[in-house]
Amino acid sequence: MTTNILTTRILENMFVPMLQNCVSIAKLKKIHAQILKFSLSQSNFLVTKMVDVCDHNGEINYVNLLFKEVINPNTHLYNAVIRAYTHNHLYVLTVSMFKQMLRHPHGKDPIFPDKFTYPFVIKSCGGLISHGLGTQVHGHVFKKGLLGIVVIENSLLNMYLKCDNVIDAHNLFGEMRERDVISWNGLICGHVKLGQMKKAKVVFEEMPVKSIVTWTAMISGYTRIGCYADALDVFRRMQMVGVKPDWVSLVAVLRACSQLGALELGKWIHFYADKNGFLGKTCICNALIEMYAKCGSINEALLLFNVMCERDVISWSTMIMGLSNHGKAGEAIQVFREMERAKVEPNAITFVGLLSACAHAGFLDEGLNYFELMRNEYNIEPGIEHYGCLIDLLGRTGCFERALELVKDMPMKPDSAIWGSLLSSCRIHGNLDTAVIAMEHLVELEPDDTGNYVLLSNIYATLGKWDAVSRLRKIIRSKSLKKTPGCSMIEVDNTVQEFVSGDDSKPFSNDLYWMLELINLQDKTDNEGKVTLQD
Repeated sequence: MTTNILTTRILENMFVPMLQNCVSIAKLKKIHAQILKFSLSQSNFLVTKMVDVCDHNGEINYVNLLFKEVINPNTHLYNAVIRAYTHNHLYVLTVSMFKQMLRHPHGKDPIFPDKFTYPFVIKSCGGLISHGLGTQVHGHVFKKGLLGIVVIENSLLNMYLKCDNVIDAHNLFGEMRERDVISWNGLICGHVKLGQMKKAKVVFEEMPVKSIVTWTAMISGYTRIGCYADALDVFRRMQMVGVKPDWVSLVAVLRACSQLGALELGKWIHFYADKNGFLGKTCICNALIEMYAKCGSINEALLLFNVMCERDVISWSTMIMGLSNHGKAGEAIQVFREMERAKVEPNAITFVGLLSACAHAGFLDEGLNYFELMRNEYNIEPGIEHYGCLIDLLGRTGCFERALELVKDMPMKPDSAIWGSLLSSCRIHGNLDTAVIAMEHLVELEPDDTGNYVLLSNIYATLGKWDAVSRLRKIIRSKSLKKTPGCSMIEVDNTVQEFVSGDDSKPFSNDLYWMLELINLQDKTDNEGKVTLQD
C-alpha cells in the first residue's frame, strides 16, 4: 500500500465517527467542508456515508449534489443513492439511477448491481405498480444467479402482489428454496389485500410458524370483507396457541366486535389493553369507543372518551356518531361544540354524525345550519351521505317539497338510500304523492326489494286505499319476490352465534327446536291456567 493511499485511509477513518454521529444537514455541511478541505471529495467511501446521513434526514437534493461531484462512483455509492431514493418514495429516480448504473462504463473498476441493489429497485417497481418493469428486473436477477437469496425473492414476491399478479407470486413462492416468515406473510397479505380470504386461509394453514403479523393480517382480512365471526375465531385461535395480541391486532378485532355486538369480548380487550399499556394509543381508544357505542353501551363509550389523554378528529367523530345512533342528538351537538372549542377541525365524517343526529331528532334548523357550516366554514364538499341525511331530515319534518328540490339539485345521482328514506318519511306523514315518486325510482334501482313494495302498501292501507294494496300484493306475487330472511346474533361464553330464519344447519338445531316446543307448551299451559282461574 502506497503512502498516499495509506494517508487517505487514515483521513477517511478520521471522518467516520463524525458522520456516524451526524444528525442534521447543517452539521453535515460543515463536515463536508472539511472533507473538501482535505481533497477527499472523490472518496466513494465518505460520499456514501454522507448520502446515508441525507437519507436519514430526507434531504434528497443534497444527495444529488454529492453524487454529481464524484467522477467515478462505485457500486456502494450507487446502492446508497438508490436506497435513499427508495426510502423517500422517489421510485422513478430509483429506476433511473439503476439504468444509469447498468450503462456505466466497465473500465478498470467495473460497476455491477449486486445483492444489495436489487431489493430496492424491485421495491420501486412495486411502488410504481409496474409489472412489466418488475419482470425485466426479475430477468436481471435470474441472469446474475441471485434468485437463491431470500431477501431478493421476498422483494420480487411483494412486487408481484402489489401489482395484483397473484399467479406470478405463487409461481415464485413455489420455486423458492428457502422461505422465511416474511415470504409467508407476504403471500398471505397479498391475498388479504385482494379480498381472497379462502386462498389466504390455505397459505395460513400451511405456514409452519406464524407471527403476530400473520394472525393480524387474517383478522383484518376477514373484518374487511364482513366475515366478522371468522375474524373472532382467528383471534381466539391466536390466544390458544399463546400468541399475545399487540395493539394492531386489537384494533382489527375490535372492529369485528363492533359489528357482531360482542360486548363481553370487547370488555375483555379493554381490560387487556389497559393492563398492557395500550390505552395510551389514540387508535385503541377510538376503536373501543366505537365498539361500546355499537354494542349499546354508549355510557361506557362516553366515560372512555372523557378520560382520553389525546383526542384526534376520529375520536370526536366516533363519539358524535355513537351519540347520534343512540338518539342523543343534544349530546352529539354538545360534543361538537366542545370539539370546536378544542380547535380540532372536523371532517366529512363528523358532519355525517351531526346531520344524522339532527335527522333522528327532527332538528330542522340545526341540520340546515350545520349543512351550510360544513360548506362555507370548513370547505367540505357534501357527499351523498350528507345529502342523504339532510333529505331524511326534511322528510321526517314533513318538508317534502324542499326535499324533492334538494334531490333535483344534488350534484350526484340519488341512490336507493335517499329514495328509501323519503318513502319511509311518507309513511309517517301519509304523503302519497311523494311516496309514488320515490317508489318509481326505487323500482328502477332495487326492482327485487320486497321491503319497498310492503312500505308503499302500508301507506295505501293507512289511507284506506285497499284496491291499491291488493294491486301491490299481486305485483309481489307475480314477480316471485321473497323477503330477506331475518337474522339475529347473540354472544354466549365469548362466542357469537348467528341465527337465520329457516336455517337448521347448526349441529344443535334439534335441541333448539325442542326447547322452543317446551317453552311454547309451557306458555300454553300458563295461559290455560290463567283462563281457568279467571273463570
